Amino acid sequence: MIASGKRQRLNRDNRTAPRLAALDYTAEVNATVSLPADRIGKCVASKQLCAIRNACRTSDTCRKGNRRDSKNAAISARAGWHAICRHGSTGLGKGRKAMTKSADSEVPQGRADDVLRMNSPAPPIEVESWLRGQPLASFEPGTVYIVEFWATWCGPCVAAMPHLVQLQETYRDSGLEIVGVAASEHAPTADEARTTLEAWLADKFPNLNFRIAFDHTGEMKELWMEASLAFGIPTAFVVDRDGHIAFIGHPMQLDDVLPKVLNGSWRTSDDAKAADLERIAEGQREARKSALVKPILAKLRPAMQAEDWTTALAAVEEGVAVVPDNPNFRRAHADLLLHKMRDMRTGLPVMRQLVRDAIGTKSEPWMAMAMELLFDPAKDNCHLPQAERFAMGKELAEQILVLNPPHGNGPKYASYGAVAQYYCESGNTEHAIELVELGLNSVGHPEPMPDDLKPFYVPRLLQALANCTGEKACYGDFCVAPQAKFAESVEAQPPEEET
Repeated sequence: MIASGKRQRLNRDNRTAPRLAALDYTAEVNATVSLPADRIGKCVASKQLCAIRNACRTSDTCRKGNRRDSKNAAISARAGWHAICRHGSTGLGKGRKAMTKSADSEVPQGRADDVLRMNSPAPPIEVESWLRGQPLASFEPGTVYIVEFWATWCGPCVAAMPHLVQLQETYRDSGLEIVGVAASEHAPTADEARTTLEAWLADKFPNLNFRIAFDHTGEMKELWMEASLAFGIPTAFVVDRDGHIAFIGHPMQLDDVLPKVLNGSWRTSDDAKAADLERIAEGQREARKSALVKPILAKLRPAMQAEDWTTALAAVEEGVAVVPDNPNFRRAHADLLLHKMRDMRTGLPVMRQLVRDAIGTKSEPWMAMAMELLFDPAKDNCHLPQAERFAMGKELAEQILVLNPPHGNGPKYASYGAVAQYYCESGNTEHAIELVELGLNSVGHPEPMPDDLKPFYVPRLLQALANCTGEKACYGDFCVAPQAKFAESVEAQPPEEET
């Protein structure tokens, strides 16, 4: 309502998994330029997930996959546009292996025959402790396992949990066992991560019907994720009855794949072979991008911390040249010029091009990213040339509402805040308030947003509402006061005449 322990070494064999230290460059860019968590990630799931309001176009391209029903697509879309989360996406975790590798270390690209893939022997499971279920002593012959990497902070991971519960219930008698691996929790120490995870499981899934393993050392990510060139979570590894990998991909694709694994037809199929080759090719592309971006980030990080905008700008422009399809470098480029350096002569053409490209891709997340640079409800954008600001804002707002109309079923919490701010400042207060209310309604319906995502979405919507009404706006535990200039503007308006 709106208101004023000890490591356990299991199933070890003589095989040594490839150590592919592929840097998650998108997460590093986000953390470096302090972008909000909802602008992070890369969709690498099936077509239906990619189709949800063009979600995948926030980063690179989508993998091809089999279309599932709209219910499964909506579940993943509710998690915040992205079907997959990057490791360490908010940059909050400290001591995590992927975030502490030296900036000049080489990122192997990996030959296809070196990569963990379909028909490879499954790596060992090396975890620190088991939080749910009995410890897994080994992969039992004749049993099919799903080893799924996830984290509590990852919205798509949380959204996929009920689906995994259902799969375990449906296929248990067919010889399926699911193992959730929490190897990416954000905490300075393993004890803190384990305590937080235990509390989260007790609160959210007290009767979970599959095992949960915990590892904070990075070993499991190295053995499974990095070895397979998997760059994000959730990622599901299906281990076949003979102990070999049958599938690596998004858990929402398991509805199509799992029955074929269980009946023994998947690994010999053309679909399986094609999907695995495409997955590896994409992983190699990601590794190459990581190698290119890593030295750029080594220059960008200290410059941003020191507020050396000139050096930061040079690094960001290099990043844009190397990976022009990365929205985070593009956003950082415009933000540095317009808001940090206030160089309108250079920044406005950059902003105009960003708006054109966002509209050209027909991607709501790209458009929302551009819209926030112009109409972020929490910022004072009066230093921008207002005629151009409103012209670009009008075009973006109209396109966003075409892609995600008020009467549609798509979640609106991520884009409607800045759109509402535009209409508020344009004088259309009634429409602005309506958009905020629709955005807030989508936080809880058709399925509730995970609590850890709400701080990234709800305050932005409330800020637009408060700015528009000139009064404090609240939703649940969140309350936001209007910016001073908007409060003064509303107070200065004459009262309406009584009729």
